[in-house]
Amino acid sequence: MAVTSFSGATHLGSGKIRELYGVRDTHGVERLLLVASDRISAYDHVLQTPIPDKGRVLTQLSLWWFERLADLVPNHVVTADPLQYPEALAPHADELRGRSMLCEKLDMIAVECVARGYLAGSGLAEYRVSGTVCGIPLPGGLLDGSGLPEPIFTPAAKAQVGEHDENIGFDEVVSRVGAERAAALRDLTLGVYRAARDIALERGIILADTKFEFGARPDGTLVLADEVLTPDSSRFWPVDGWEPGHAQPSFDKQFVRDWLTSPASGWDPKSDQPPPPLPDEIIERTRDRYIEVYERLTSRTFQ
Repeated sequence: MAVTSFSGATHLGSGKIRELYGVRDTHGVERLLLVASDRISAYDHVLQTPIPDKGRVLTQLSLWWFERLADLVPNHVVTADPLQYPEALAPHADELRGRSMLCEKLDMIAVECVARGYLAGSGLAEYRVSGTVCGIPLPGGLLDGSGLPEPIFTPAAKAQVGEHDENIGFDEVVSRVGAERAAALRDLTLGVYRAARDIALERGIILADTKFEFGARPDGTLVLADEVLTPDSSRFWPVDGWEPGHAQPSFDKQFVRDWLTSPASGWDPKSDQPPPPLPDEIIERTRDRYIEVYERLTSRTFQ
């Protein structure tokens, strides 16, 4: 979806996937309206080609996870029912249904809180050079896709759209937010990851790694925000296909990354050229992967 002008809402900005609006509820309290588009990003580019229904899958899966993690950490969702949104948004209920959330306005913490339980992605690249991930020493002999002895906290500095998040060490988090909050972020990140990992394993899915965003309420309470445990923010692998030593079959957008770096795309990620449009087959297969992981995790049929 393109940026839309909603009566009674102020457009505050665009992320790679979401549009952010400011609204006031019936009591005059400032709220945020998050609307997930069908855009997909890879290699720090927002691709020209949307994936149909992707925004709805991300939103519905996030809401499912928020419910299951509520005993561990509060979340920012006020409601996802457009009928309970401010009255000014009523004419847009059909457009917003299924892909939007009315949320608390928080003081967002500019650190990507990443948990890794398996070796992949940028962590694998660093490990092959130095035997570490974000400076954390790991045992020798690990392979692409190997499980780690314990989940690790590997934060990143959140980048602007079109730029690459930069891995940072825990000491850098301390310097940015203070020792007490840094420790709380680490503990929450690892605690939520472990809980989600166990839930996913029960459904035949490995949660290899994921990233969270947190905000703070005025009283300092840390709150889980943005999206959570979706194929955009996480690596999901089928348990029955897991075999360390090579790239794993996946339910996330690695499928798109792989096509973009294949000879079929004709694109060089190191060039200054934008990625090419995705062919119909890749669009359809990517949509199917997003829906499949939603249905396997939630045991619900995607509507």
